[in-house]
Amino acid sequence: MNFKTDWQKPGGIFDLETKEAKIQELEKIVAQPDFWNDNEKARDVLSKVTELKTWVTPCLELTKGLSDIKDLLEMMEGDDPQLLKDLQTELDLQEKALGQIEFKAMLGGPQDKSDAIISINAGAGGTESCDWAEMLFRLYSRWAELHNFSIQVFDILSGEEAGIKSVTFLVKGDFAYGYLKAERGVHRLVRLSPFDSNNRRHTSFASLDSIPQVEDSIEIEIDDKDLRIDTYRASGAGGQHVNKTDSAVRITHMPTGIVVQCQNDRSQIKNRATSMKLLRARLYELQQRKKEEALQKEYGTKDKIEWGSQIRSYVLHPYNMVKDHRTNVETSNTSAVLDGDIDRFIEAYLKSIASKK
Repeated sequence: MNFKTDWQKPGGIFDLETKEAKIQELEKIVAQPDFWNDNEKARDVLSKVTELKTWVTPCLELTKGLSDIKDLLEMMEGDDPQLLKDLQTELDLQEKALGQIEFKAMLGGPQDKSDAIISINAGAGGTESCDWAEMLFRLYSRWAELHNFSIQVFDILSGEEAGIKSVTFLVKGDFAYGYLKAERGVHRLVRLSPFDSNNRRHTSFASLDSIPQVEDSIEIEIDDKDLRIDTYRASGAGGQHVNKTDSAVRITHMPTGIVVQCQNDRSQIKNRATSMKLLRARLYELQQRKKEEALQKEYGTKDKIEWGSQIRSYVLHPYNMVKDHRTNVETSNTSAVLDGDIDRFIEAYLKSIASKK
């Protein structure tokens, strides 16, 4: 049985038939013998195919699931309690799948589909904040793993006694930035300190910044005369190469004061190339912020762009509670949240933003 819904048809919410036709058109191009003669064009075509399939595949799976349910309902004779229970379970799963597709449809920003560059920095508080920054790094690493995303660390600075002072890393996956842009801000931890011999309660802060990794096709003007490039010895555990070679690279963009650095590779050339990618991403983000500020000023909107505001509290004592201060979404399952279960907070915030547009 061919079970179609309005949101699949041309002009529907997801316009599935148009996307399927585009995939077939692009796959014919891929099959041509001279496809790889132009590597840049070939990569662009394959990227478009992959992007379209991230929409089409889950829609087709949902369609099949709904069609199977409909066929079972038509074949039912009488009341079968177990079958009805199984059908309800399957309906719940399909409803959840539809909700995920609808939510993904809200990620329509120009860079939402991009990989995300994340920076976590410990706040004031010494070892306590450094430990909290490392806990957040683990949290987002686990979140990425749960979503089958990968992580690449660009730069990490260890704390003097424990934890990390800062870390910059790339989260690679479809719509990584679309999701993780919701996590930008200050994260607050309240707990009994494991570093306090008197076992007193401490409050720690760490900030998170999220920017999209900019595609090479986006032009960002960078004048070499505006750059100061320094090399230094990579820190952290490592062999002889780490201790003796100035492989780490730091680039300062003097007009804006933006500083980027990378030490994840043994090659200074590769670290420099990665640092330039980071700089392009940060300059692009700076441009976007200025445009948004100009629009808000022009139209007299009262919304403030708060890049460093406190967004969420993680309370481990005297009770267990994680609360997002922007949406008031909360949960007492703190261990799950610290293991990467943060989708409820991300989705609630992004839905609240979409409802205001």
